[in-house]
Order: sequence, then structure tokens, then C-alpha cells
Amino acid sequence: MGNEAAKAKYEQQAPPFYHRPSHTDCRILREQWIRAKYERQEFIHVEKQEPYSAGYREGFLWKRGRDNGQFLSRKFILSEREGALKYFNKHDVSLCFPLTHTHCVQEMVDWFTAIRAARFHYQKVAFPGANDEDLVPRLTRNFMKEGFMEKTGPRHTEGFKKRWFTMDDRRLMYFKDPLDAYARGEVFIGSKENRYTVVSGLPPSIQGYHWKYGITIETPDRKFLFACETEAEQKDWIAAFQRVVNRPMMPQEYAVEAHFKHKP
Repeated sequence: MGNEAAKAKYEQQAPPFYHRPSHTDCRILREQWIRAKYERQEFIHVEKQEPYSAGYREGFLWKRGRDNGQFLSRKFILSEREGALKYFNKHDVSLCFPLTHTHCVQEMVDWFTAIRAARFHYQKVAFPGANDEDLVPRLTRNFMKEGFMEKTGPRHTEGFKKRWFTMDDRRLMYFKDPLDAYARGEVFIGSKENRYTVVSGLPPSIQGYHWKYGITIETPDRKFLFACETEAEQKDWIAAFQRVVNRPMMPQEYAVEAHFKHKP
């Protein structure tokens, strides 16, 4: 048909909140976009969008606990009217996920899209004059960079520990495990005008790291030390840090920086 003709036909009624993946997105999102578009033809037949656009959804998902880290089946209800995603501890555990892999993956993406649909509704209420194109980036966030690094403590005398890092703009958060719900700590990364710098390598006196490709982030108050497993990872992280450091801080970011400085 040609790309433009196929897009006009198969995306004619794609809702604005539906995530249109790029080549950098995970395989699940890319695969389900293709299946929704061509196999299920959801963007031609609007009635097929009901599982994620109705403003209400309920079902069973596996939720990881904060204390013991175990995944348990919980009944979830997403209510656009209440503005909440609620889950319940008491339920019939025999009613959890479908058994087929294809159904599981589609169910996962439907939940993801339903949450985006609910958030899109609230963004429309909060910003009544905004265009859909301006609201879509507010629905979900993609991290600038994710991956494992080693880090040491503020005194630089503790041994380096392997942690999972996610970089959300100027917030560098680290977790013990990639699936942890809560960060163990955060680092604010300001701009070079405010004396933030990124340096390749570690100070000569530092010991206790296993990965040899170091990174030092210098702030007005202290130095943060990290180590990467490969040189390629080191370069990727430095490039991500440098993009943030080279960008001037916005007025509201100074309040965020002050909050980090006053954390206990």
C-alpha cells in the first residue's frame, strides 16, 4: 500500500494516549503496537479499544512487596472517576493471569495503555487549552539512561556496591534491584554554571571497586564516585551526565536542588 496509505488506514482512529513506540522501546511495546495496528485492527474499529479506553479496568496482576521482595497476585481496579489505581489483599488466587504468553503480554500493554488513558483525561482537565501533542509527553516518562554501576558512600572509605541506576532528567536514582519500587538514594545533577562537572576516572587513592571504568561527578558540596563494567557503558553514562550538566537549570530546578541539599 505504501507507508503513508497504510498509516492513514491502520492508524486512522488511534487514540492520542496510545504509546507509539520507537526503535528504542522494549520489544513488548513494539510488538503489541504492530499487532494492535495490523492484526487486531484496533485503530480502525474503535469498539476494540474498550479494554483500555473505557475509564475503568479491573483484573489480577502480580505485585512485588516492599519488605520481602516477593511477587503476590493482587486484584487491581483502575477507576478514572476516582483517579486511583487500587489493589486488594484478599482474593481468590486462582483467578490470576491468563496462561498463554500472548494473552499475558497483551494484558500487560492494555493495563499500561489504560493508565495512560486515565492520566490523559486528568491532563485535559488540568490544562483545558492545551493541544493533545503537548499533553502526551506528560503521560509516562522514559529514563534518559538505565543500568548497573558500582557506587561508594559519601566518605569514599566504604566498599563499592553494585546498584541499578535510573536517570530521570536531573535525578539519578539508585536501587538494589532493578524491580525495586523505592530508590535507596538519589543524586541531583545540576549545571556547569552551578559548579557541577563530570570527570572520567576515579581519584588515585580510591580503593574497593571491582569495575575499573570510573566516573566522578563533582558538585558544590561533594564528589560522587561510580564505576562501570565496560568502557562503552562508561562513555554512555558520561555522555548522559554531560547532556544534563551542559543544560542551564530552570528556575523550578533550583527548588529541587535545595530540597536535595537539605535532605538528612
